Amino acid sequence: MRVISGTAKGRHLAPPADRRVRPTTDRIKEALFSILTSFFGDLDRLSVLDLFAGTGSLGIEALSRGAAKAVFIDNNKVSAALVKENLRSTGLSGSAEVIQADVIQALAKLDNQNRKFDLVFADPPYGMGLADKFLDKISATTLLAEGALVVVESGAKENFPLEERCLRQIDRRVYGDTALTFFATTD
Repeated sequence: MRVISGTAKGRHLAPPADRRVRPTTDRIKEALFSILTSFFGDLDRLSVLDLFAGTGSLGIEALSRGAAKAVFIDNNKVSAALVKENLRSTGLSGSAEVIQADVIQALAKLDNQNRKFDLVFADPPYGMGLADKFLDKISATTLLAEGALVVVESGAKENFPLEERCLRQIDRRVYGDTALTFFATTD
């Protein structure tokens, strides 16, 4: 697992000790950031939220490619420490905040602080309904900046009904048993 491009290109990220933590593969990460580049042009000055962060790989890649700041949230103490370690080893700690908390509760807290994000990654454990809970919660907040993009990594068989959510699905890509689903804010 490595940083693919940008200021920290080629730096290796420490892997999770817990086998239940499933980091995004380099192949999927390369495809994801190619799509993001098509959507945003570049990532300069974006504010990024990396939920169910695990190793922090997605948010770190965004920072390496020019994102202004990133907030990483994971409820697991070991994962939060791993994100901090990976930020230190890539030299990107100064642009990052790591929060060890339940994602849904942390979203409420960030919303109360009037925070805004341009790009949100959510990579919850597959098949537990957490992606739906996250989509419900983020839709009920004001966390998404105008023109924001939300990317959910999930099992390929998972789908997300969007009734009464402030998001619309704009793309979905399947890579083996993993899917990336892209949502944009509705007007």
